[in-house]
Amino acid sequence: MKKDFNHLVSTFKSSIKTWDYFVNWNKVFANSADLEIVLNKLNYLLGKDDLRGEFYKLYGSNPDIIKALPVLLAVRENKLEIYDKVSKESEFYDFSGKDNDTDKYFEFLDESGLAKLFQRDGVKNLVDYVIGVEVGLDSNGRKNRGGTLMEEIVGLFLESFCRQNGLECIPQARPSKIKSEWGFNIKIDKSERSFDFAVYNPRNGKIKLFEANFYNGGGSKLKAVCGEFRSLYDELKAQSIEFIWVTDGLGWHTAKRPLEETYNHNDYVFNLNMLEDGVLNELSW
Repeated sequence: MKKDFNHLVSTFKSSIKTWDYFVNWNKVFANSADLEIVLNKLNYLLGKDDLRGEFYKLYGSNPDIIKALPVLLAVRENKLEIYDKVSKESEFYDFSGKDNDTDKYFEFLDESGLAKLFQRDGVKNLVDYVIGVEVGLDSNGRKNRGGTLMEEIVGLFLESFCRQNGLECIPQARPSKIKSEWGFNIKIDKSERSFDFAVYNPRNGKIKLFEANFYNGGGSKLKAVCGEFRSLYDELKAQSIEFIWVTDGLGWHTAKRPLEETYNHNDYVFNLNMLEDGVLNELSW
């Protein structure tokens, strides 16, 4: 297999965002549905001139409305500790329904600024409002989703390839799992290390181990990863196990030298463009 580092670097992708990266809509609608009844009760307060009096009246017959107050502030917790800068003391608020203090809950509504939400003409429906809040909260999960996207994409390539060629594939393969499935006793420094994928050919007993990652930004971590995967390659090669690293992202443009060192040292360093072009077919399985 001809190696060309310039081709590797020039074909890195700027993004691997998929359609499900942006918002987990199932989670958004499920979370808002859990509160839909109490939110509709709270809709009664929208636009009321005497918010305090109407809140007391509504809470008296529907004490469950308080469990929706934190999410109106984009907060998941149902127990909050608030520090008062004036009194220099902390106040505790429990929205699970254990307390029965109307004054305290209205104080929270007022001091947190939620009273302004109920008095604004622009808010017509709290269910719709909370769907928007949930979308905002879900955006915090993009980092986690982004961290697994590369594995998911590489996994799709490997699953298809293995299915077509009669190979077996294990995702998140720990040495203990590999040994129990295929009888390989892999010895590495990190005994609990999990490889992103392990692929086994039952016809000849060969095994290949894969790692996949994507880097948008630079930093010292990239150099460290290169050193780690050079050492890992050496450990596995000594055991006649092939190690394949699939990496991508424009972050590598800030760390070309350590990447090139690893590229020249290891037998196999691929990117997604190379997988798309069928590089897996060029390997000896």
